Amino acid sequence: MSYARDDKDIAAAPMSPGSEYKASAHHVEHLEEGQPDNKIDTVAAVMKGGVHDMTVEDRATALRLAHEADPGPPLGSLRHIQFVFMILVVCMCSGDNGFDGTVMSSINSMTQYQHFFGLQAASTSTSIVFGIYTVGSVCAFFPASYLPDKIGRRWTMLIGNTVLIVGAFLAGFSKNMGMLIGGRFLTGLGCGTANNASKSYLSEITSPNSRGRWMGLLNSFYYVGQILASGISIPFGRTTSDWAWRSPILLQSAPAIINVAFVLLLPESPRWLYSRGHKERAVQILTRLHSRDRDPHSPLIQIEIQEIEANISLSGADKRFWDFRALFRTAAARYRFGLCAITSCWGQLSGNGLITYFLPILLQQAGITSPDRQRVLNFVNSITSMIGALTGTCLVDHVGRRKLMLFASVCCMCGMAIVAGLLSPAGPQSTMRANAGISFIFLFMVFFSSGWTPLQALYPAEVLAFENRAKGLALQGWVTSAVSCINTFGLPPALKAITWKTYLIFMCWDVVGIIVIYLFVVETKRLSLEDMDSVFEAKNPKKRSFELARAAKERAAIEDQQRRGEARAEL
Repeated sequence: MSYARDDKDIAAAPMSPGSEYKASAHHVEHLEEGQPDNKIDTVAAVMKGGVHDMTVEDRATALRLAHEADPGPPLGSLRHIQFVFMILVVCMCSGDNGFDGTVMSSINSMTQYQHFFGLQAASTSTSIVFGIYTVGSVCAFFPASYLPDKIGRRWTMLIGNTVLIVGAFLAGFSKNMGMLIGGRFLTGLGCGTANNASKSYLSEITSPNSRGRWMGLLNSFYYVGQILASGISIPFGRTTSDWAWRSPILLQSAPAIINVAFVLLLPESPRWLYSRGHKERAVQILTRLHSRDRDPHSPLIQIEIQEIEANISLSGADKRFWDFRALFRTAAARYRFGLCAITSCWGQLSGNGLITYFLPILLQQAGITSPDRQRVLNFVNSITSMIGALTGTCLVDHVGRRKLMLFASVCCMCGMAIVAGLLSPAGPQSTMRANAGISFIFLFMVFFSSGWTPLQALYPAEVLAFENRAKGLALQGWVTSAVSCINTFGLPPALKAITWKTYLIFMCWDVVGIIVIYLFVVETKRLSLEDMDSVFEAKNPKKRSFELARAAKERAAIEDQQRRGEARAEL
């Protein structure tokens, strides 16, 4: 496959308000042994509305060339700043989720909290307080699967975060265990609903070239919530009143309040609008968000609209809230959701839940008994984890999803094995050995966060087709919450009964994860959401994704060679 510029063909292409883009059009040659050359002007084909007739390889080429011709709003421009503001408002939904896990872990180490409710740090009652949030998240499956397709992504985020705010205030002002559990149930219900809608929304308003970074940032905001929760718990934990634990719980509503205040100022998902018959509004939003000159005739906008038209049904399963059959009707659909389930299982059970919820207990087993120092180290862990998550977010569009997933799983396996060895009673015990164990706990979270944190939001949203996206993400969220029950209900008795051997269980599970990921996970880097159909309809989706990645790499190399040749010719 090679590329060439043919100005005669470009000049012959029909003129349109977006014709200035055609000057940069390249041509794709399909060269097969024994067959004549068949040149396709990819940009001219786009402008004629022929995207659906192209192969996936040609669409990928056209998309890359369209991005070169129309790279979008300039960096630092008002529209770019507005787009970043939109992203931050949506990311508050992930900040809510991160706040909860850490704030309860920190509060669980406060004697004021334990005395008020008569709890112990690793008791069955503690598991119920932690687990009821997960139960709320499981119940969020129903509104999260219905509301985004019925009333839109923005309104679903608003409703979910409103429920979360009510739950946070109920728990923060609780006078007994019943109020605390009720508040935490509502918090989980609201957070799960808003979080699922935010993933659909962000995947549908970002372009293929930058989707990995923005979706990675969405899930990385989990650690922004963690940092805030663990940071404020340090000074509050040093006070003697009940506000030591009430204040952090109340402050959990802060990210949700920000989202509720601004989310309706954001544009609705153009894919959702199109599915509801509002094509003109969908084009206007895509033009404002993705086009440098706000030109609806830009090849980039034309590609996106034509792909949406070809892949979104105006009477699809997303209009029938009760219909989940499309998630499992075909082998391709089952494969897609299977990848979502893989993300849920190893995104929650790689050993991260052991540290996120029960770090103070782990520190105590390592010899650190001061609650204040435990909270300080919890804060440090949140910061280092955030650094790992941002690193992975920057790498995901360059390294690819599959490699990052494998890297993170291998690191988790090694981390669990090392920590188990350092914290075991075998051999001489020393402060240095305990400190080394704590250091590797922190390193584990850095490497876990660099891979799994950005991918937990990005990968499921990418692999699901539009008509199944809201339902699929809701069902995947349900699977995630169900898997999390192992963390919340199973870990306290496990830590109490087998202590350091718990790490070995997770190490073995990580080995299984590496094998499953290697065998089944496909690469989705820089493919449009609509181009995923070609990958999953193939006989071997993993092999097909490799072929597309290889072809994209070859095309990029040929394009670079073509440009260098043109530059030399001009000289």
